[in-house]
Amino acid sequence: EIVDLLLEAEASVPRAVAGARAGLADAVRLVATAFDSGGRLVYVGAGTPGRLAAVDAAECPPTFGTSPEQVMAVLAGGQQATTAAVEGAEDDAAAGAADVAAVHLTPADVVVGITASGRTPYVLGALERARHAGAKTVAVVNNGGSAAGARADVTIELLTGPEVLSGSTRLKAGTSEKITLNALSTSAMILAGKSYGAWMVDLRASNEKLRLRARRIIRQSTGVDDAEAVRVLELCDWHTKLALVSILGACDVDTASARLEAARGHVRAAVDMREQG
Repeated sequence: EIVDLLLEAEASVPRAVAGARAGLADAVRLVATAFDSGGRLVYVGAGTPGRLAAVDAAECPPTFGTSPEQVMAVLAGGQQATTAAVEGAEDDAAAGAADVAAVHLTPADVVVGITASGRTPYVLGALERARHAGAKTVAVVNNGGSAAGARADVTIELLTGPEVLSGSTRLKAGTSEKITLNALSTSAMILAGKSYGAWMVDLRASNEKLRLRARRIIRQSTGVDDAEAVRVLELCDWHTKLALVSILGACDVDTASARLEAARGHVRAAVDMREQG
């Protein structure tokens, strides 16, 4: 019965996220614009929201080929808070402001503050400092009319309601935040040219699993055999996107690189330059 109760509660979460789709779409556009202008996505959170943010940030480099600085997470209590609770850290608004100031925000950046209650002092302090620096701000909250939302350019209100265990926001609230961060970073990366069709083409093929994936992407996207896929990937230092443009654009690696740069990393636009040329 306990399991059924918990699962029933969790099943309601996607509806809450869907109800916030307009705010989520606005946030995606902000982040994609930031990426196109060389800006960063900076998550800020305390406790569960901070840990979820750290997970999302950590997954971006291997998935999308980003630098560790392009998507980062600032946690109340520092990086040690990813594996252990740092009591009282969330109550320090000044620390939130100082921690985001330490990453040297610019107007090109987007700061996403995540707080289930919508009033966590650490996150509020960070959002205030971000606004002062000219960065765009997004609040991800689980309550309407929140203090965090009042400090943000865009608010994503995930109205998940009371938890099965009252106040345990690692449950429905946490699940809704995880879904939202997945959608936010993935959608922004797609708009920024990090995919081709359904493929993650900006991945860094840094291990055998990823090299096998890169080979599969090249084979299925271009129709070449495995030997040719490996040959071109090796010429491109296993840069999947570069190999894709080289094959589809019928050009050498240097030309493919130049086209990608001119197309701001968008594969389809880079390949289309073949026709224009």
